[in-house]
Amino acid sequence: MPTSNLTPAELRLVFDPSTFGYADTSELLDQPLPWIGQERAEQAARFGLGMDQPDYNLFVLGEVGSGRSSLLKRAMQQAAAGRPVPPDLCYLHNFDTPERPRALRLPAGQGRMLRQLMTQMLKSLLKNIPQCLKGQDFKVESERIENTYKAEEVTAYTVLDALAEERKFTLHRESGHLVFTYRDAKGHTLTEEEMLALPKEKRAEIDKAEQELRAEISRYFEKTAALERVKDEALAALRRQVVKPLLEHELQEIRAALKKQIKDSVKLGTYLEQVERDILDNLELFEMLDAEDDIRQEALGKVLSRYRVNLIVDNDGLTGAPVIVEDNPLFRALFGSIEYQSENEALVTDFSRIRAGSLHKAHGGYLMLHLRDLLVDGLVWEKLRRLLRSGRLQVEEPGTAFTPIAMVSLEPEAVDVEVKIVLVGSREQYYELQEDDPEFARHFSVKVDFAESFTSSADSHRATAVFVAHTCRRSGLAHFSAAAVARLLEDGHREVDDQSRQSAIFARTEALVLESAALCRARNGRLVEAADVDAALAARILRHDYPEQRLQEAFAEGDLLIAVHGERTGQLNGLTQVDSGDYRFGFPVRVTARTHAGEHGLVNIEREVEMSGPIHDKGVFILNNYLSALFAHNAPLAFNASIVFEQEYHGVEGDSASCAELYVLLSSLSGLPLKQGIAVTGAVNQHGEVLPVGGINEKIEGYFRICSQAGLDGSHGVLIPQRNRRHLMLKRKVVEAVDQGLFHIYTAEHVSEGIELLTGRPAGVADASGNYPPGSVLGHAQKTLLAYRRACQHSSHPKPVLKHLHP
Repeated sequence: MPTSNLTPAELRLVFDPSTFGYADTSELLDQPLPWIGQERAEQAARFGLGMDQPDYNLFVLGEVGSGRSSLLKRAMQQAAAGRPVPPDLCYLHNFDTPERPRALRLPAGQGRMLRQLMTQMLKSLLKNIPQCLKGQDFKVESERIENTYKAEEVTAYTVLDALAEERKFTLHRESGHLVFTYRDAKGHTLTEEEMLALPKEKRAEIDKAEQELRAEISRYFEKTAALERVKDEALAALRRQVVKPLLEHELQEIRAALKKQIKDSVKLGTYLEQVERDILDNLELFEMLDAEDDIRQEALGKVLSRYRVNLIVDNDGLTGAPVIVEDNPLFRALFGSIEYQSENEALVTDFSRIRAGSLHKAHGGYLMLHLRDLLVDGLVWEKLRRLLRSGRLQVEEPGTAFTPIAMVSLEPEAVDVEVKIVLVGSREQYYELQEDDPEFARHFSVKVDFAESFTSSADSHRATAVFVAHTCRRSGLAHFSAAAVARLLEDGHREVDDQSRQSAIFARTEALVLESAALCRARNGRLVEAADVDAALAARILRHDYPEQRLQEAFAEGDLLIAVHGERTGQLNGLTQVDSGDYRFGFPVRVTARTHAGEHGLVNIEREVEMSGPIHDKGVFILNNYLSALFAHNAPLAFNASIVFEQEYHGVEGDSASCAELYVLLSSLSGLPLKQGIAVTGAVNQHGEVLPVGGINEKIEGYFRICSQAGLDGSHGVLIPQRNRRHLMLKRKVVEAVDQGLFHIYTAEHVSEGIELLTGRPAGVADASGNYPPGSVLGHAQKTLLAYRRACQHSSHPKPVLKHLHP
């Protein structure tokens, strides 16, 4: 079958705007924005978001810009709207073990209510307790208790004083202490010198009396201390009796306000009972304070701080489940934190300094994370693993054991967390996770796979227009005409090099929409037209094509050798592509081959100097096997051949030059020249079938620019695989040149078709004996190989040595 010379209509997919059914995108604003080309991902996402069972978290994989984050966020919000609002989360003081604050979940809005009610209660108590303790009834009863104590204390002192008097001691109070002195018979108080002057027997008598008095004084103090305790207990009981009705009334109002049935109702009831006991135990601090009594003010402040409510998750105002997108998943941001402050060269904290993380806030809802961010911190990754395993979240501060100063640590009560995690990553990360961490992967049972491209249709084209309409409205841009949308669609097909498939990377389309609209605004246009889209594409290329421009200049200046006219033996222009990540372009490279008699076979010079990749080496091996099969009847082949990419200094990878390498090898063997105006790309298998290659449009356009600089005369063109026909989305300049007959796009299904095009000779078909027709390309090559074998055989047999006979 001969090569096909493609027509202009086959080189590019062109859309007719008149068939779209709308004049511009403003007519499509009322249509909902679908998941364009992502039906599989949409179905998986909705399934996963609707599953309430554990381990059905979602792993979203796909390329950046495919809408994997924005579409999942929208799906999360839609799913969350139909779910109940989760409860609030509070942390409260633990009266039994303050270093272990208690967690309390309340229905949404009641956390804020509890905090407000507790604050109001404390304000009321600070105002009303002093008034109760100043009331007439309290005053009368407290005075009775005080008088009773004083009377009993006076009686005890009178008895002690009489005992001292009996032993000739004078007893009196001095600065809260009891002081006694000894008197003589005349009532004169003896000095220390006078005491020492007394007879020994008298001093012994006085010492004995002093010991007896001291013992009585000790008993006196024990008795008064007991009386004082009874007094204090009676006063405390009186305070409690007076204040308790007020306190119970306040607490009952809190209970009545929080009347909904809650999971932690017992815990809340216990907490309020402990608050009541603690307030009653510290009523003396609530009495009217002196403004200058700093110690009591500080003590009261510490007591009141225990009754605060630390509302770390407030879901008041939500209409459904929460949707959290955590773009900075640091340890504290994700799992919560405990704040510290420095006091007296130590770090201190309490329950009121506990802060919620994204996982707390997302309880009962959805949390989106990016895997790449999680892998940055090993502590984050490990704690997330533990959370998925246990379902419980413990707030802790990492690295507190290594702080250089002393610190007071907390161990807040762990809470159950029910969160649907949506983890976003690449395909490579997903499969690495499956292999390296199967336990973690088991918790993400729903795979949401975003496609890079999809089969286009009239529906997908209209959906793309709807996407453009929504983008224009969201960004406040001018709308696009139908012709401009057609250009966008053509660019979407060009991006994936396919006339039947469209790119699913809509971030690029959105960027092109913004850039085109900016050019429209610059010319004060009402609608974005096709010319604006073309100008935006041209401007984008200009921002990125400097490497290509320098390469084109190197060809034009003769630094890189290339021949696009005439015929050469063993030389051909191959096509290659450079992908710098943000820009792709193609250019030709000269491929040459040399052959001669020998036994080393085919030598790939790039491989010998380690400048070729494994795929290229594989292609050369396949080529060698195909060549051997062509001339199997002439085995063993006796030839040396070398193939090289001229002026290639950065390495070669890929098998798209296999056809070109085969053609230059056959040209060198046959001695038949190849047309230099036709460049070749295509891979080959062991049966000689031409296989499709990537970057076909860039390769053709790169060679077209070189030929244009040299002057197009109708002899120029490219030979590409037949299977690449649907991948053609060539620029209009190339299509116009083809239409004018100045440039040609040939296709071939088998390598034999290509060699016939390049040489103008038939490839040749072997007969039953394995011999090719003498005038064919393979016939010439076979003749050369037979000559090489004879030469090798001749050189392997040494000439006989002639012996001269002497008479």
